Formats: sequence, structure tokens, C-alpha cells
Amino acid sequence: MLFSGIRAKKELEAILLELKVNLANNYKEPAHKARQRLALRTEELFSQGRINRSVRDRYMKIYKEYTAVMKDYHH
Repeated sequence: MLFSGIRAKKELEAILLELKVNLANNYKEPAHKARQRLALRTEELFSQGRINRSVRDRYMKIYKEYTAVMKDYHH
């Protein structure tokens, strides 16, 4: 479980980094996709028991923050 949790967090951090890089480069569509993938993967990892509730809550908070920031990002 411990190593599984570490790998799961690294996976979520990689998705978050992708989101940040896409936003920094003004790549709106890839940023939206990365944001959505962050939420979906967070929920998947939680349901599989690979992350605990506090980790899930932290990444879902980040997802909600980026959702608010990106609400007016359109083509």
C-alpha cells in the first residue's frame, strides 16, 4: 500500500504539472483535459484504495481551484 500510494501521488503530481505547463503556455484545450483527468484519476485512485481521503480531498480542492480559475477559458 505504501509504495502504491507514493506512485499514485506521483501520478497525480505529473498530471498537475501538465496542467500548470499547459496553462503557462496558454494551451487552453490541453489544460482543460489535464484538469479533467486530474479529477477523474483522483477519484479512481481513491476508489481503488491507492490514496486515502485526505489525499483525495487535497487534489479535489486543487481541481476546484483550477476550475474556478479556468471558467472563462474558451477558444
